[in-house]
Amino acid sequence: MKNRIKAWLPSPDTVRQNRWLRWMGPILNHPRLWHFSRKGIALGMALGVFFGLLIPIAQIPFSATLAVLLRANVPMAVASTLVTNPITFGPVYYGAYHLGEWVLGEDSATAPPDLRPLETTPEVVERSWGETIAHWFEQITTVGKPLAVGLAVLACVFGVLVYVVVSALWALKTRWSRRQRIRQRMAKTKI
Repeated sequence: MKNRIKAWLPSPDTVRQNRWLRWMGPILNHPRLWHFSRKGIALGMALGVFFGLLIPIAQIPFSATLAVLLRANVPMAVASTLVTNPITFGPVYYGAYHLGEWVLGEDSATAPPDLRPLETTPEVVERSWGETIAHWFEQITTVGKPLAVGLAVLACVFGVLVYVVVSALWALKTRWSRRQRIRQRMAKTKI
């Protein structure tokens, strides 16, 4: 299983050569950042999921930087930011918006803001650039508060959940492997 996971993850050299992470230089040489341990993997995945859900851009630099500071597994932190990708982006943000509405207690029966391009509206001819920008800003801020709250809640909940699940699965796998080795030794001594 470890070898399969290692094959999917970027190598230390790939991460060190990333244009966003190159400035860290020698800091990325610490062996604990690349070691497969229960705490390092769980924390790395939790950080990646947290930043992958929380912010739409620059997820990898944020998760890698915090992984370095907390001595978590950097490749897992980088790879798990892909929880939001072009396929999952829409459903995650749609769900986060409605979760944010629910948390804030806003009425979702109100019509969503009109985010159509202004070219399709009849008053486009009469609007200046300043009015156009003000219109878009108003529409984005209408969506922004519930979306930001929903993303923050999702990021925190799933970050903690990933840490707990990965740690528990790692511990169960370790116990299972240990029991298998004990059974094999017992079988050999009986023969």
